[in-house]
Amino acid sequence: MADNTDKKDKKSGFITRLISGIVLVAILLVIIILGGPVLLISMGIVSIIGMWELYKVFNVHKSPAGIVGYLFCALFYANLQFGFIRETYLIFVIFMIVELAIFVFSYPNYKTEQIMAAFFGMFYVAVMLSFIYQTRMLPSNGAYIVWLIFCCSWGADTCAYCVGMLIGKHKMSPKLSPKKSVEGAIGGVVGAALIAAIYLIIVRNAMGIVWLDIVILSAIVAVGAFISIIGDLAASAIKRFYDIKDYGKLIPGHGGILDRFDSVIITAPIIYILAFYFV
Repeated sequence: MADNTDKKDKKSGFITRLISGIVLVAILLVIIILGGPVLLISMGIVSIIGMWELYKVFNVHKSPAGIVGYLFCALFYANLQFGFIRETYLIFVIFMIVELAIFVFSYPNYKTEQIMAAFFGMFYVAVMLSFIYQTRMLPSNGAYIVWLIFCCSWGADTCAYCVGMLIGKHKMSPKLSPKKSVEGAIGGVVGAALIAAIYLIIVRNAMGIVWLDIVILSAIVAVGAFISIIGDLAASAIKRFYDIKDYGKLIPGHGGILDRFDSVIITAPIIYILAFYFV
């Protein structure tokens, strides 16, 4: 009887995860295709939610330190649109000074690591995710290149899972993520590159690229897919260190924003930088 219940629960969980995943992709498709202010505002909202999830782990989500983080996130995204602060690094300098002021004048309400986490959370979530918008707005084929971010994050995740289930034997990080294998990681990198190559072949005429460009962009995706492993494991390490299963419950079957975008966070800037300089 218990076995039947477990099977039903697993089936129900899979269906929930599948449906919410399809809805998420559909929403993402519309937002990224529209681009511009719609994408900017959407990524700003997603970033603030992601920051809330991470700040909650460090117990600063409702504190002045956390609130200042949300405000500077909004300032950062507004500056991407309007460019009223040319030297973007000044935003982070001021942000750090304000956080240190909160630390000093409210002493001893906060631990040092909480103030550091407030600064880290804004950069790790808001800045890194902003590269989805920045990639989409690249003057040369940004509307097409932006999808490579998801090829080397979600594409790599899917391929790594399939290959790992089939032939995975050697554990990549036994203590941190026992289910991930070296074979799965290799399959994820290769699979992501192949998915990107197929996508690029389909849109090559619209992009006005040649076969060499396809090879270069596929190689960039392979690099991004390899680095996405770090993003995935880093997010897992934080959860394990603080003994939590998921960062949130916003996306049924997937968890929170950080649970679904953990690899995207690190691949977005990689694709932007490499595409900007090599394509």
